[in-house]
Amino acid sequence: MIYDDLTIRDCSDVYRPREDTKLMAKAVEEHAFGRVLDMGTGTGALGIVAAKNLCDVTFADKSASAVECAKSNAELNGVPGKFVVSDLFASIRGRFDTVIFNPPYLLSSSVPSDPGLAQLEGGAHGREIIDRFLDEYALHVEPKHKVLLLESSLNGYEHDVAKLGAKVIGKAHYFFEDLVVLLLEQ
Repeated sequence: MIYDDLTIRDCSDVYRPREDTKLMAKAVEEHAFGRVLDMGTGTGALGIVAAKNLCDVTFADKSASAVECAKSNAELNGVPGKFVVSDLFASIRGRFDTVIFNPPYLLSSSVPSDPGLAQLEGGAHGREIIDRFLDEYALHVEPKHKVLLLESSLNGYEHDVAKLGAKVIGKAHYFFEDLVVLLLEQ
């Protein structure tokens, strides 16, 4: 697995890759193609995996610190990319073949007091950012595309499987939840 061979440096105020990142990395290795948008890039780990698989990657995050962190890690791993500060799709231009998104997905009430996990807070139902993403992504993908989205059993990923026809392509139980990687494709 390419992910295991990466050098990813942690940056202050940026979500440190954990089990969810590794689960997503496997899906990225297997499914990402063409022009890739790594939405909510954080340290850039997932975009770097895609770039190592010869994809043309745009690393995007609403945090300027995260975008700088991703840029530094991309350079450290010898991969090129475009780096954009953007609140979801606000500053994103063009269309993509693959969109990767490991969003904040935990219910506000379930986020442990660990400050390193604050970036996982997805609102009262854990879906606020996920739902915004799902409402907007279609305007930014090619007709034939893949979306890789991480969700949790706590925020009701089953809803997206039923409503959107998403496929569960990765699943693991961690701590107090099941994490899944959903694939939406055309």
